[in-house]
Amino acid sequence: MIYRDFQGMQLSALGMGTMRLPVTDGQDGQIDEARAAEMFDYAYEHGVNYFDTAWGYHEGNSEVVTGRCLAKYPRQSFYLASKFPGYDLGNMGKAEEIFEKQLGKCQVEYFDFYLVHNVCDLNIGHYLDDETYGDVSYLKKQKELGRIRHLGFSLHGGLDVLERFLAAYGDAMEFCQIQLNWMDWEFQDARGKVDRLRQAGIPVWVMEPLRGGMLVNLQAEHQQQLTALRPSASAAEWALRFCQSVPEVTVTLTGASTLEQLAENIRIFEEEQLLNEKEKKTLLDMAAELVGKTAVPCTACRYCTSHCPQGLDIPKLLSLYNEHAVTGGGFIAPMALGALPRDKRPKACIGCGSCEAVCPQQIKIASVMADFVEKLKRK
Repeated sequence: MIYRDFQGMQLSALGMGTMRLPVTDGQDGQIDEARAAEMFDYAYEHGVNYFDTAWGYHEGNSEVVTGRCLAKYPRQSFYLASKFPGYDLGNMGKAEEIFEKQLGKCQVEYFDFYLVHNVCDLNIGHYLDDETYGDVSYLKKQKELGRIRHLGFSLHGGLDVLERFLAAYGDAMEFCQIQLNWMDWEFQDARGKVDRLRQAGIPVWVMEPLRGGMLVNLQAEHQQQLTALRPSASAAEWALRFCQSVPEVTVTLTGASTLEQLAENIRIFEEEQLLNEKEKKTLLDMAAELVGKTAVPCTACRYCTSHCPQGLDIPKLLSLYNEHAVTGGGFIAPMALGALPRDKRPKACIGCGSCEAVCPQQIKIASVMADFVEKLKRK
């Protein structure tokens, strides 16, 4: 196992995430604990010492199962991370209540790592209004008390959200978890986020290195391109090697849902095999091609916004449309839209065509907005 230094500690470069543990009867809340325990044991025995769970995973049962599976091991022999569930605005102001329950569910007296979770457009205002809600202040206090050894945050917003959060809390944050993979290096501007975090002196943790499994199901032509470069490497290996090749990354979380997947991921992290420039370019060119087949080619010139009688932020909406379309759904776009007033969402488009008349890319914006509404209905 590769290990990375973090403040004098040696963290396994591959961490075990617990959002996609095996389940029974296809029910997300019913974790198959026997199979999950096999995975925890295999990870621990093969050098993984970082385990990541959260309040909302598996309908609240991930922390319970994680606690039970790790209880057999000496507490000092592993690092456990959990998170404050800020994705649900109903949790704001409840950090103390939730944190105490999390300790109990995980059967521990402290968390080695704890995250202000899912910082995004929807909740950034609530997180920044610490005078009203007090969640970040409470977590900082727990760090002072030693019940949180290292405090960080996870980001699902853009660079603007990152900047606002860093301006308020950057001095207190020791690490940041972002969605990083070869598809999102440019598409979600993971590159820009990594650059900004490096400037702030904050190391990067990776979530979704395989984009929820999307990057292991490549078209035959793309797999052939990669095979020509590394004949024995699987699609999963390419994705994980990409994360290994980003020097700012300390921990990459696997979302494996079977023992076989976990074993393959651990094998990949037995040694570094960094991608060379040609290999990186191949992946990034592939990502641009995949995005280009689905995404609308908005350049955010903003000619359209001054012609919209509804005052819609059309480039932002098109960016969210692209995220939703390329991903095939997901929660990021709906979550970001939920932060907007109802009269600024795609449904507010009246289809007048004023924006289309000035669009240099000749995007059929009204049709895209209508399609966005339909895609959101099908979610």
